[in-house]
Amino acid sequence: MKAESFRNALGEKLLELGERNRQLIVLDSDVGDSTKTSWFRQKFPDRFINVGISEQDMIGIAAGLSLEGMIPVATAFSMFILRAWEQIRNTIARDNLNVKIVTTHGGLSDFSDGSSHQCLEDIALMRAIPGMRVIIPSDAASTRGLLEQAVMAKGPVYMRIGRDFCPNIYVDEDEVKLGEAKVLQDGDDLVLVACGVMVSFALQVSKKLGKKGLKSSVVDLHTIKPMDGKMIQICKNSGRVVTIEEHSIIGGLGSAVCEALSEHGIRVKRIGVADEFGESSRNYQELLQKLKLDVDGIIKQLSSFIK
Repeated sequence: MKAESFRNALGEKLLELGERNRQLIVLDSDVGDSTKTSWFRQKFPDRFINVGISEQDMIGIAAGLSLEGMIPVATAFSMFILRAWEQIRNTIARDNLNVKIVTTHGGLSDFSDGSSHQCLEDIALMRAIPGMRVIIPSDAASTRGLLEQAVMAKGPVYMRIGRDFCPNIYVDEDEVKLGEAKVLQDGDDLVLVACGVMVSFALQVSKKLGKKGLKSSVVDLHTIKPMDGKMIQICKNSGRVVTIEEHSIIGGLGSAVCEALSEHGIRVKRIGVADEFGESSRNYQELLQKLKLDVDGIIKQLSSFIK
């Protein structure tokens, strides 16, 4: 699969949406060149606000803009938007304001800057906020499609993407629907539920398991909250579920799935980052491998489970 860039997809789609909707305003926390929102600044300078390295202020300004009928898209690195969690909770969410929070460099994708920049807790924190939609696209096309749908939806949204490594999964951005789990492959023996870049890994894991005679479904659960109700039936058909995420196994995708399935007697194996921080690496793939989030590492982790 060809590797694209999450942040390039974000920059391109914001330009397209800005052309069509003059209510769209992009806010930046002084990382526009890294998030590619600088492309929006160059074309629509009157609808771009760089607040500097002050994420709390950015969220407050976004709240005010939404009250005036604008559609603010507040952008930052995933790790550093957490500085503004209180403002997101108390100002944006409690008043159900129409603010879209879009973050880049999620998970381990900022591999070279070390654990201070690698965000493994954001899904847990954002899905705990009442009324907050939580979206994790899996590739460039789904980034474009889900971003447009998020902008059109009413109310607060948190959307997290990676940096550059972005294998293609979808051909068309219309293939994904906000709030609907996407079944990419059917199989009765096992269900692999993933989000973000781990969806491409889940497809590779499924292919390897297939050579051993194990047929697995692969589900792209890009909308973690609200979770698609049909997920329960998909998982009940197999009775064995594995969740795969580039996030702590505490509070993320795996926890959300376990909560949904807890009353149905379905076994779940959670695969993600253990209760630990990441680390600096010169290579993204090597970092994933060390944390057992590459294809072989995932298969080793689920081997005892599927026996």
